[in-house]
Amino acid sequence: MGLGPSLSIRQSQQLVLTPQLRQAIQLLQLSNLELDGFIAEELSKNPLLESRSEDPEEQPGPEFVSEDVDSHEAPDDPGADDLIMGKADDDRPLDVDWQTQALETDSYSDVVASGGGEEAFDFDRLQYAAASLAEHLVDQLHGLSGPVGDLARIIAETVDETGYLSVPLQHIADLSGAPLALVEQALDAVQGLDPPGVGARSLAECLALQARAADRYDPAMARLIDNLDLLSKGRTADLKRICGVDDEDLGDMIRELRAYDPKPGCRFSGNASAEVTPDVFVRRTRGGFAVELNQATLPRLLVNRRYYQELKTGPQDRQSRAWLSECLQSANWLVKALDQRARTIVKVVSEIVKRQQGFFERGVSAMKPMTLREVAEAIGMHESTVSRVTSNKYLLCDRGLFELKYFFGSGVQSAEGDGAAAEAVKAAIKKLIDVEAEILSDDAIAGLLKGKGFDLARRTVVKYRESLGIGSSIQRRRLRKIAG
Repeated sequence: MGLGPSLSIRQSQQLVLTPQLRQAIQLLQLSNLELDGFIAEELSKNPLLESRSEDPEEQPGPEFVSEDVDSHEAPDDPGADDLIMGKADDDRPLDVDWQTQALETDSYSDVVASGGGEEAFDFDRLQYAAASLAEHLVDQLHGLSGPVGDLARIIAETVDETGYLSVPLQHIADLSGAPLALVEQALDAVQGLDPPGVGARSLAECLALQARAADRYDPAMARLIDNLDLLSKGRTADLKRICGVDDEDLGDMIRELRAYDPKPGCRFSGNASAEVTPDVFVRRTRGGFAVELNQATLPRLLVNRRYYQELKTGPQDRQSRAWLSECLQSANWLVKALDQRARTIVKVVSEIVKRQQGFFERGVSAMKPMTLREVAEAIGMHESTVSRVTSNKYLLCDRGLFELKYFFGSGVQSAEGDGAAAEAVKAAIKKLIDVEAEILSDDAIAGLLKGKGFDLARRTVVKYRESLGIGSSIQRRRLRKIAG
């Protein structure tokens, strides 16, 4: 059989991600705050895009930013614009400076003194905040000079973020060329700084420093701190014998120790927690629940077609016309993609609220198991689309702020037949342990849950209990014994 070149025709299908489709997928994954940065970048690149005016007379709001889960609609409330302009039932306009009008007849002191919400600026609120623990410690060492002061600053900059000194003193002495006795003096100076317990080399030393600062470091407390291993094992009888105290005194000493901070430097470490802004609001109406997008963070864009016509009619070459046409196409697609994003988010969240209506009415105990596939099939979308919509987005309702992923999860069998969500089971376990008069074993908890309609094995109870950070029955019994 001879080999030679030949031509053949074959038909096939493949999915090609166009730039527009890739952009739409990217927009679905972004939260409203992340979307602001993306919109700002597009505004700087595309001259035909501009921010939508905040004036409601010039530009109405988005067409599809809310949806009622139930078909019943609540009566229309007077809008904010009507209230401001004095067109509602209460005809007093809200945009009047009552303080300015009062100054026409009253003195300034009378108006300020009688003002309900305005107060004079309190300069005592301005206080210095150190950026880190090391900076906070060094600021307190300004009055200490000489070799001891220099070594104290070295030690202050060496402590870790929890406030402990993990570097041996001999190592500091070798690097600085100072005698060990001088380094120990510098450490004593650092351990006397705020916060109490800083500069410690062990947990026992940290607690001892805090006890000295509170003037509670007596011989009995010293022996208790030296035997923390017995305390962790709950051997109170041995501790009473070693410390020479009775049950009441030992209980007071243990409560004192529990009030101390085992990591005193953590209050200065770590970045401030990022503020979470909800992307969707769920509010109760007379007919059910309404889903609304957070318009305060929702980007508002429009295509400036007047500017496009001015550029189009002006002198330009072929390359400029192609660039202008591309800008118009990109602007139109972005506005359309943002509108589609809003519709998709509201559609997905509305289905979540519909399926988890028991949670919004009665709380976590009424949550049901729900998967991304179930929601996707109900609204006629792909599972990956629902996953992108629920990523990095938060919902605010009467019960608090929740990530959309919170409402998805597996469940267990229940007496009702629909199953119960894992969060509902965890809430039931936590409630049983919180009110237990006698310490319940995992088998006992499984039996009580079965009486409530949850069919759980003991190992499932253990898994959920550990995920809640709750100790075993032995650990809880030991803690109760220590607490008296």
